[in-house]
Amino acid sequence: MSQFLEDVLKGLSAKEKYLQSKYFYDANGDKLFQRIMASKEYYPTKCEMEIFAQQTNELVAVLTGQSKEFDIVELGAGDATKSIHLLKGLLDNQVSFTYFPVDISANVIDLLHYELPKKLPALKLQGLNGEYFKMLEKAKTLPDKIKVVLFLGSNIGNVPLEKAGEFSTSLRAHLKPGDLVLIGFDLKKDPKTILDAYNDSSGFTRDFNLNLLLRINKELQGNFNLDNFYHYPTYDPATGATKSYIVSKVEQQVSIGEKTFGFAKGEPIFMEISQKYTVEQTDELAKQTGFELIHHFYDSKKWFLDAIWRCV
Repeated sequence: MSQFLEDVLKGLSAKEKYLQSKYFYDANGDKLFQRIMASKEYYPTKCEMEIFAQQTNELVAVLTGQSKEFDIVELGAGDATKSIHLLKGLLDNQVSFTYFPVDISANVIDLLHYELPKKLPALKLQGLNGEYFKMLEKAKTLPDKIKVVLFLGSNIGNVPLEKAGEFSTSLRAHLKPGDLVLIGFDLKKDPKTILDAYNDSSGFTRDFNLNLLLRINKELQGNFNLDNFYHYPTYDPATGATKSYIVSKVEQQVSIGEKTFGFAKGEPIFMEISQKYTVEQTDELAKQTGFELIHHFYDSKKWFLDAIWRCV
């Protein structure tokens, strides 16, 4: 049984049904996520892009102030449109490094191997296809240089607040004293701005969530009828948790291979969390999990934070 099938059957057998968001990213999911990022409502990418595009020299200065030679490991690299600014800035400053993009999507890694050398011919590049910590384990076997781990796009937000400490502790355990982490956090702001970002008027987020059902149909012999489900996002400004659900419009049965699941009308499948933070929460997270804060970088609206932490 594939891990994908095992995880889907486990999630849909739970008392409160869920699917794991890491499976959003097949080739079609990758394309839909690009459209989400380009939508007018989706601000996180634009805010973080502003930091990387307009504060490149400052980012380079802070990193090279910590070490003159290092390797860069980017967790969840995607299309590297933000990190390319940093990579170019480092190359322009004659910094010696190798870039190791990590992504669960083989499609993404193939694309980076094809596209990045055209844009940055001098870049030393080695893609790692797999899950974050497994690939960080692999990265331990690389030359013994300082590692700069990029964890951008508020990917930490895909971990519930109560588990963020566990995630950061595990991240720290895969690194050595002196290694650096450049980590992105989406900050708390107007609740409507946040909710609109996960419910864009073009319906890309809806299609992105429903695409996982299509993927199950294609790869796991499922028979989800997408017309029988709708996308439902929520935001709780008190806790900072944005959650996405797919909700059954009717009472229905869905089969995946030989397994059948019953859905009540109005029954949700939990798809994803996107946690929003205060700056104080991010500083406390670093302190509690084996890091020290080196620097804060903000966009002009102070909607987004990229923090540089050092392993202690």
